[in-house]
Amino acid sequence: MEQFAQDVHTGLSASPKSLLSKYFYDEIGDDLFVQIMQMPEYYLTRAEHEIFRDKTAEIVSKLKLENDTYFELIELGAGDGTKTKELLKYMTSNDFHFDYRPLDISQNALNGLKSALQDEIPALSVQPLHGDYFEVLTALKSSTSRKVILFLGSNIGNMRDARATEFMKQLSESLSVNDAVFLGVDLIKSRDIVLPAYNDPYGITAAFNLNLLTRINRELGGNFVVDAFEHCPEYDESDGIAKSSLRSKMNQTVHIEALNQDFHFSEGEHIHTEISRKYNDAVLKQILAESQFRIAGKLMDSQEYFADYVLVKE
Repeated sequence: MEQFAQDVHTGLSASPKSLLSKYFYDEIGDDLFVQIMQMPEYYLTRAEHEIFRDKTAEIVSKLKLENDTYFELIELGAGDGTKTKELLKYMTSNDFHFDYRPLDISQNALNGLKSALQDEIPALSVQPLHGDYFEVLTALKSSTSRKVILFLGSNIGNMRDARATEFMKQLSESLSVNDAVFLGVDLIKSRDIVLPAYNDPYGITAAFNLNLLTRINRELGGNFVVDAFEHCPEYDESDGIAKSSLRSKMNQTVHIEALNQDFHFSEGEHIHTEISRKYNDAVLKQILAESQFRIAGKLMDSQEYFADYVLVKE
């Protein structure tokens, strides 16, 4: 709660104002994001799911997994595990020796995932990890077992390039030689395909974005009038970056009790909430330039909307 308050204070005191996208994911936000993933416009999940469903054996081959050698399968930001279940079922039925360790900032998401996996794949060893990526990975660094990291759903796209570069550098430093990362990224495409994924006609994405204000009201004693803000998505094909923000519909002042502070919003002023960077080979190579990873493979869906890259630490 203290970190949430501090981050809200920092973001709303900045110019331009911003809020961190990681705070989307409370219980309500988790449910809304599951709904988003099921929308016909949100191609990302379907495209990556296709890769996991139709190319499962190829994933295992490219990651150089062998069923007589133990490894830890660690998923960053596991969510509900829909795509990963395809891989988990395949490896469990083929007698691979591994522990599945889903890592998420949302305890609610982890509880739901573990319960679902116990029902669907009872033979699977599930060891959930709750917390920040690097705190947990640092704690696991002493393990001598091979680690395979799943970082799916184009979650890296929520980072600006400089942050993504630093993230991949830190991730490589948290792993041992020959450990691998299976990195899912959304590929650069035309505006008519990308923008509807962030601006659905049902209002689910808008509700997901606006729920961040509801969470501030509930947890930090804010008095945001949620209807006084609107969800504003945009996508620039030239740089391949989608952005989301909340725009104030009027001049207004919001008080947040936990911060004992007022924040003024001008009519038309934006609170930036999320970016979604789209990738190609050149962009990824730039992001990996300071890391110890090499690209060892790439799998795409049939429409070539999405790619999962195999990265190996050297």
